[in-house]
Amino acid sequence: MSKGKYNKLEHIRREYDLGKLEESQLPDNPMDLFNTWLDEARDAGSVDPTAMTLSTVGRNGQPSSRIVLLKKVEDDKLIFYTNYHSRKSREIRSRSRIAAHFYWPQLERQIKIGGTAKPVDDTDSDLYFQSRPFESNICAWASPQSEVIPNRQYLEKEYEKYVKKYTKSDHVPRPAYWGGYAITPTRMEFWQGGVHRLHDRMEYTKREERWSRVRLAP
Repeated sequence: MSKGKYNKLEHIRREYDLGKLEESQLPDNPMDLFNTWLDEARDAGSVDPTAMTLSTVGRNGQPSSRIVLLKKVEDDKLIFYTNYHSRKSREIRSRSRIAAHFYWPQLERQIKIGGTAKPVDDTDSDLYFQSRPFESNICAWASPQSEVIPNRQYLEKEYEKYVKKYTKSDHVPRPAYWGGYAITPTRMEFWQGGVHRLHDRMEYTKREERWSRVRLAP
């Protein structure tokens, strides 16, 4: 077996000492804290601050995770957009319960989210689609997301086909198989790294439209 530069993984570690979570300073609604942390991640120069690990579960019970980009926070819901024929979409249709995760290493913070996802209305998807760059919208037409394709050239030919069909001066219509999902959180855990691994973990749980909060051991 070859030995890479980091073959002794047990020796890779660092200390966490940038902040603390004090109960007296926490809001009743966790979405208020989420928005504050997201703004602070952007201000801190975090690379892809809206990158969100989205986990879904297939019919066979096998979890699947991937990174998507959060595009909107509205009415305490987290909204992202994707191909409705993709694996994630098929799994959401089968089981609407999902998990999401944000990690901002510059701030030594992460947020774990549990909840449900459902499609947004067509008007919302249309508005967001038209705000995207031309090339991104062409890709939405060209890529049969999650499907098997013969090679890279197939994808590039499909892209060029739709570039010829639509020009930058055209209104590129949104494909019917492309749109948004809104995640409604029912559990949110905020993690702030702590000295000597005494991390702060505050968990919010929603029941009957009311949030409760507890502290978890690290």
